[in-house]
Amino acid sequence: MKKPIMLVCLLTLAACDLQKKNEKPEAARQAPSEEELIKRGKYLVTIGACHDCHSPKVMTPNGPEPDTTRLLSGHPKDEPLAPIPDNKGWIMFSGTLTSFVGPWGISYAANLTPHETGTGNWTFEQFKTAIRKGKYKGLEGTRDLLPPMPWQMYRNFTDDDLEAIFTYLRSLPPIDNLVPTAIPPNEVQYQLTSNNE
Repeated sequence: MKKPIMLVCLLTLAACDLQKKNEKPEAARQAPSEEELIKRGKYLVTIGACHDCHSPKVMTPNGPEPDTTRLLSGHPKDEPLAPIPDNKGWIMFSGTLTSFVGPWGISYAANLTPHETGTGNWTFEQFKTAIRKGKYKGLEGTRDLLPPMPWQMYRNFTDDDLEAIFTYLRSLPPIDNLVPTAIPPNEVQYQLTSNNE
């Protein structure tokens, strides 16, 4: 009875030893190429739903889809907001799904392209601060990022993930689009509506 158990133990140890021999030491692992980082970053941006807010939309037979000529360029600087009804606690989105009204006021999706009106002047450390700490423009001492930006979930990305995302964003065509400044709740101009509407 003891021999089969001993044999299983020896085989298990041999398999573990073989696996260790096939693993490369941490220092010997090759860093990903820029092309690999861009591919991984594009994947993370796509599954992370960044286009949902940061890419203006065009209407298609399937509903709104990202405008491929303005990917990740944020709220269009030339798009005025429609009159905002007194929302009584509702959260509203603009037609391009790039601006948002709620208890925090009005927020606009940022330009993530590498233009100077977007993230073109940002360092990787700023990008990490924006995502990990939820700080505007990735600068300590600035206001918190406003809803609906889910930085509280995105802060769980690994450093490798953030490097891939940042590298991908750097590979995009730069789009000149200075997004409007957020409007605090006490400055939002609501349009009063009657109960009959």
